[in-house]
Amino acid sequence: MTQPIDLHYWPTPNGWKISIALEELNLPYNLHLVNIGAGEQFEPDFLKIAPNNRMPAIVDPDGPDGAAVSIFESGAILQYLARKTGQLYGETERDRIEVEQWLMWQMGGLGPMAGQAHHFLKYAPAMDPPQDLPYAKDRYRNETARLYGVLDRRLADREFVAGDFFSIADIAIWPWAILWEGQQQDLSDKPHLKRWLDTVGARPAVIAGKAVAAENRSNLQEDKKAQELLFKRKG
Repeated sequence: MTQPIDLHYWPTPNGWKISIALEELNLPYNLHLVNIGAGEQFEPDFLKIAPNNRMPAIVDPDGPDGAAVSIFESGAILQYLARKTGQLYGETERDRIEVEQWLMWQMGGLGPMAGQAHHFLKYAPAMDPPQDLPYAKDRYRNETARLYGVLDRRLADREFVAGDFFSIADIAIWPWAILWEGQQQDLSDKPHLKRWLDTVGARPAVIAGKAVAAENRSNLQEDKKAQELLFKRKG
Protein backbone atom coordinates (compact mmCIF):
# COMPACT_ATOMS: atom_id res chain seq x y z
CA MET A 1 0.00 0.00 0.00
CA THR A 2 1.35 3.43 -0.95
CA GLN A 3 2.27 5.52 2.07
CA PRO A 4 1.01 9.11 2.03
CA ILE A 5 3.43 11.80 1.00
CA ASP A 6 3.86 14.71 3.42
CA LEU A 7 3.12 17.94 1.55
CA HIS A 8 4.39 21.16 3.13
CA TYR A 9 2.27 23.78 1.44
CA TRP A 10 0.60 27.17 1.32
CA PRO A 11 -1.98 28.19 -1.34
CA THR A 12 0.26 30.10 -3.77
CA PRO A 13 1.14 29.38 -7.42
CA ASN A 14 4.16 27.31 -6.42
CA GLY A 15 2.17 25.44 -3.81
CA TRP A 16 -0.62 24.75 -6.29
CA LYS A 17 1.82 23.04 -8.62
CA ILE A 18 2.33 20.21 -6.15
CA SER A 19 -1.20 19.87 -4.82
CA ILE A 20 -2.42 19.69 -8.44
CA ALA A 21 0.23 17.11 -9.35
CA LEU A 22 -0.64 14.92 -6.38
CA GLU A 23 -4.33 15.09 -7.29
CA GLU A 24 -3.61 14.32 -10.96
CA LEU A 25 -1.46 11.35 -9.98
CA ASN A 26 -4.00 10.16 -7.39
CA LEU A 27 -1.26 9.94 -4.78
CA PRO A 28 -2.32 10.06 -1.12
CA TYR A 29 -0.82 12.90 0.89
CA ASN A 30 -0.87 14.46 4.32
CA LEU A 31 -1.19 18.24 4.26
CA HIS A 32 1.11 20.35 6.44
CA LEU A 33 0.35 24.05 6.13
CA VAL A 34 3.32 26.43 6.14
CA ASN A 35 1.91 29.87 6.82
CA ILE A 36 4.39 32.04 4.97
CA GLY A 37 2.66 35.22 6.15
CA ALA A 38 3.37 34.17 9.76
CA GLY A 39 6.99 33.19 9.09
CA GLU A 40 6.55 29.44 9.50
CA GLN A 41 8.92 28.85 6.56
CA PHE A 42 11.75 29.92 8.88
CA GLU A 43 11.02 27.30 11.53
CA PRO A 44 13.99 24.95 12.18
CA ASP A 45 12.01 21.78 11.45
CA PHE A 46 10.92 23.11 8.07
CA LEU A 47 14.44 24.28 7.20
CA LYS A 48 15.65 20.70 7.62
CA ILE A 49 13.70 19.75 4.49
CA ALA A 50 13.66 23.12 2.71
CA PRO A 51 16.94 24.93 3.46
CA ASN A 52 16.00 27.82 1.15
CA ASN A 53 13.03 28.62 3.45
CA ARG A 54 10.53 28.32 0.62
CA MET A 55 7.58 26.04 0.27
CA PRO A 56 6.46 23.72 -1.21
CA ALA A 57 8.44 20.76 -0.03
CA ILE A 58 7.59 17.08 0.29
CA VAL A 59 8.73 14.10 2.29
CA ASP A 60 8.08 10.78 0.60
CA PRO A 61 8.40 7.89 3.10
CA ASP A 62 8.59 5.51 0.15
CA GLY A 63 11.49 7.13 -1.67
CA PRO A 64 14.28 5.57 -3.73
CA ASP A 65 15.19 2.06 -2.52
CA GLY A 66 12.32 2.27 -0.06
CA ALA A 67 13.98 4.92 2.09
CA ALA A 68 12.37 8.24 2.91
CA VAL A 69 13.42 11.30 0.89
CA SER A 70 12.72 15.01 1.28
CA ILE A 71 12.61 17.33 -1.73
CA PHE A 72 12.35 21.09 -2.05
CA GLU A 73 11.95 23.29 -5.17
CA SER A 74 8.67 22.84 -7.01
CA GLY A 75 10.27 21.86 -10.33
CA ALA A 76 12.37 19.15 -8.71
CA ILE A 77 9.31 17.84 -6.88
CA LEU A 78 7.31 17.67 -10.12
CA GLN A 79 10.09 15.76 -11.87
CA TYR A 80 10.40 13.36 -8.96
CA LEU A 81 6.68 12.62 -8.82
CA ALA A 82 6.51 12.12 -12.59
CA ARG A 83 9.46 9.72 -12.54
CA LYS A 84 8.09 7.88 -9.50
CA THR A 85 4.75 7.21 -11.15
CA GLY A 86 5.74 7.08 -14.83
CA GLN A 87 3.04 9.66 -15.58
CA LEU A 88 2.81 13.27 -16.76
CA TYR A 89 6.19 13.02 -18.51
CA GLY A 90 5.24 11.68 -21.93
CA GLU A 91 6.19 8.31 -23.31
CA THR A 92 9.39 8.91 -25.31
CA GLU A 93 12.69 10.65 -24.78
CA ARG A 94 11.59 13.37 -27.21
CA ASP A 95 8.47 13.87 -25.10
CA ARG A 96 10.59 14.24 -21.99
CA ILE A 97 12.84 16.78 -23.69
CA GLU A 98 9.79 18.88 -24.56
CA VAL A 99 8.44 18.60 -21.02
CA GLU A 100 11.73 19.50 -19.39
CA GLN A 101 12.53 22.52 -21.52
CA TRP A 102 9.10 24.05 -20.85
CA LEU A 103 9.34 23.19 -17.18
CA MET A 104 12.67 25.04 -17.08
CA TRP A 105 11.09 27.90 -19.03
CA GLN A 106 8.57 28.29 -16.24
CA MET A 107 11.07 27.91 -13.42
CA GLY A 108 13.62 30.31 -14.88
CA GLY A 109 11.35 32.64 -16.83
CA LEU A 110 7.63 32.92 -16.28
CA GLY A 111 7.62 32.22 -12.54
CA PRO A 112 10.26 34.80 -11.59
CA MET A 113 9.07 37.43 -14.06
CA ALA A 114 5.37 37.10 -13.23
CA GLY A 115 6.27 37.04 -9.55
CA GLN A 116 8.16 40.31 -9.88
CA ALA A 117 5.28 41.78 -11.88
CA HIS A 118 2.93 40.91 -9.02
CA HIS A 119 5.33 42.42 -6.51
CA PHE A 120 5.94 45.75 -8.20
CA LEU A 121 2.43 46.22 -9.61
CA LYS A 122 0.39 45.11 -6.60
CA TYR A 123 2.40 44.78 -3.40
CA ALA A 124 5.21 47.35 -3.49
CA PRO A 125 2.83 50.33 -3.96
CA ALA A 126 0.86 49.11 -0.91
CA MET A 127 3.91 48.94 1.36
CA ASP A 128 4.70 51.44 4.10
CA PRO A 129 6.16 53.63 2.79
CA PRO A 130 4.79 53.00 -0.72
CA GLN A 131 7.28 51.79 -3.31
CA ASP A 132 5.72 52.85 -6.59
CA LEU A 133 8.51 52.34 -9.12
CA PRO A 134 7.50 53.00 -12.75
CA TYR A 135 10.63 51.46 -14.27
CA ALA A 136 10.23 48.21 -12.33
CA LYS A 137 6.51 48.06 -13.13
CA ASP A 138 7.12 48.52 -16.84
CA ARG A 139 10.08 46.12 -16.89
CA TYR A 140 8.27 43.16 -15.38
CA ARG A 141 4.88 43.84 -16.96
CA ASN A 142 6.51 43.93 -20.40
CA GLU A 143 8.67 40.85 -19.88
CA THR A 144 5.69 38.88 -18.62
CA ALA A 145 3.77 39.96 -21.74
CA ARG A 146 6.63 38.76 -23.92
CA LEU A 147 6.62 35.39 -22.22
CA TYR A 148 2.86 35.01 -22.65
CA GLY A 149 3.36 35.74 -26.34
CA VAL A 150 5.89 32.91 -26.51
CA LEU A 151 3.41 30.59 -24.79
CA ASP A 152 0.52 31.61 -27.03
CA ARG A 153 2.54 30.86 -30.17
CA ARG A 154 3.63 27.54 -28.70
CA LEU A 155 0.01 26.52 -28.11
CA ALA A 156 -1.16 27.48 -31.59
CA ASP A 157 -0.73 23.96 -32.99
CA ARG A 158 -0.88 21.67 -29.96
CA GLU A 159 -3.35 21.02 -27.16
CA PHE A 160 -0.87 21.17 -24.31
CA VAL A 161 2.52 22.78 -23.80
CA ALA A 162 4.66 19.73 -24.54
CA GLY A 163 2.40 18.28 -27.26
CA ASP A 164 -0.84 16.31 -27.31
CA PHE A 165 -0.46 15.08 -23.72
CA PHE A 166 -0.93 16.78 -20.34
CA SER A 167 2.31 16.99 -18.38
CA ILE A 168 4.14 18.50 -15.44
CA ALA A 169 5.03 21.40 -17.76
CA ASP A 170 1.35 22.37 -17.92
CA ILE A 171 1.07 21.93 -14.15
CA ALA A 172 4.05 24.23 -13.57
CA ILE A 173 2.88 27.00 -15.89
CA TRP A 174 -0.87 27.11 -15.29
CA PRO A 175 -0.87 28.36 -11.66
CA TRP A 176 1.13 31.43 -12.66
CA ALA A 177 -0.70 32.08 -15.92
CA ILE A 178 -4.16 32.10 -14.32
CA LEU A 179 -3.09 35.21 -12.40
CA TRP A 180 -2.57 37.19 -15.59
CA GLU A 181 -4.94 39.99 -14.53
CA GLY A 182 -2.86 40.76 -11.45
CA GLN A 183 0.16 40.96 -13.75
CA GLN A 184 -1.74 43.58 -15.82
CA GLN A 185 -1.80 41.42 -18.94
CA ASP A 186 -4.16 41.37 -21.91
CA LEU A 187 -5.17 38.02 -23.38
CA SER A 188 -7.45 39.41 -26.09
CA ASP A 189 -4.69 38.81 -28.65
CA LYS A 190 -3.68 35.42 -27.20
CA PRO A 191 -6.53 33.04 -28.08
CA HIS A 192 -4.43 29.88 -27.83
CA LEU A 193 -3.27 30.74 -24.32
CA LYS A 194 -6.85 31.53 -23.31
CA ARG A 195 -8.09 28.22 -24.71
CA TRP A 196 -5.34 26.32 -22.84
CA LEU A 197 -6.08 28.11 -19.56
CA ASP A 198 -9.72 27.08 -19.81
CA THR A 199 -8.91 23.49 -20.83
CA VAL A 200 -6.47 22.91 -17.98
CA GLY A 201 -8.68 24.73 -15.48
CA ALA A 202 -11.60 22.42 -16.22
CA ARG A 203 -9.70 19.27 -15.22
CA PRO A 204 -11.18 17.83 -12.00
CA ALA A 205 -7.78 17.22 -10.41
CA VAL A 206 -6.68 20.77 -11.21
CA ILE A 207 -9.82 22.14 -9.61
CA ALA A 208 -9.24 19.94 -6.54
CA GLY A 209 -5.56 20.82 -6.26
CA LYS A 210 -6.12 24.54 -6.48
CA ALA A 211 -8.85 24.32 -3.84
CA VAL A 212 -6.53 22.89 -1.19
CA ALA A 213 -6.58 25.27 1.81
CA ALA A 214 -7.93 28.03 -0.43
CA GLU A 215 -9.59 29.65 2.58
CA ASN A 216 -6.14 30.51 3.92
CA ARG A 217 -5.09 32.61 0.96
CA SER A 218 -4.59 36.16 2.20
CA ASN A 219 -4.42 39.64 0.68
CA LEU A 220 -0.79 40.74 0.90
CA GLN A 221 -1.74 44.25 -0.08
CA GLU A 222 -3.38 44.65 3.34
CA ASP A 223 -1.31 42.31 5.52
CA LYS A 224 1.51 44.52 6.81
CA LYS A 225 3.00 41.79 9.03
CA ALA A 226 3.27 39.43 6.08
CA GLN A 227 4.86 42.19 4.00
CA GLU A 228 7.57 42.61 6.64
CA LEU A 229 8.29 38.88 6.66
CA LEU A 230 8.13 38.27 2.93
CA PHE A 231 9.60 41.46 1.50
CA LYS A 232 11.88 43.01 4.12
CA ARG A 233 13.36 40.15 6.14
CA LYS A 234 17.03 39.42 5.57
CA GLY A 235 18.56 35.96 5.84
